[in-house]
Amino acid sequence: MKKLLFTLFIISGFGLSAQIKDYDWKKMNPDQRKEVINNLSPDERKALLTQFRNNMVVDMLDVAPQDKAEFTAMYNEYLDNQKHIKSEFDSNFDPEKLSEDEAKVKLQQSFEVGQKLFDNRKKYAEKMQTVIPCQKVLKLFQSEGMMRDKMNEKKPHGGKKSTSGAKETP
Repeated sequence: MKKLLFTLFIISGFGLSAQIKDYDWKKMNPDQRKEVINNLSPDERKALLTQFRNNMVVDMLDVAPQDKAEFTAMYNEYLDNQKHIKSEFDSNFDPEKLSEDEAKVKLQQSFEVGQKLFDNRKKYAEKMQTVIPCQKVLKLFQSEGMMRDKMNEKKPHGGKKSTSGAKETP
């Protein structure tokens, strides 16, 4: 069943990738790239970003050409599982408005989700080592942390970015 789903995923990906790969992204200026991306459907845009991310990771890790497809499928599966696990925890709450019992439950849920994320990471680290060496798995996880840190730097807290640390008023 997994092989059938994987095959269907790859086939559908080739159809979409064929449309996206028609562009020479390196020769485009930023405005041209932006225009092309803005004209893509949300599904095409998501596929493009996934393709860019996968290419960047495969290049960074210098994955052997014969292992690229297997590694990419495994990496995407890992990320999908991580995303699914994260969705189990609703972090959209104000801790100060929770009762002591509600806060204990939320805290316990956060530990359980954290453990699931850790277990999933460990599982995929072992799986990935069947395709790439352990050093490259470490490099992948290290780069994930750096990318997450970079994204958090750019993400404004509270909806607006402020240099003073206090929220700006409209």
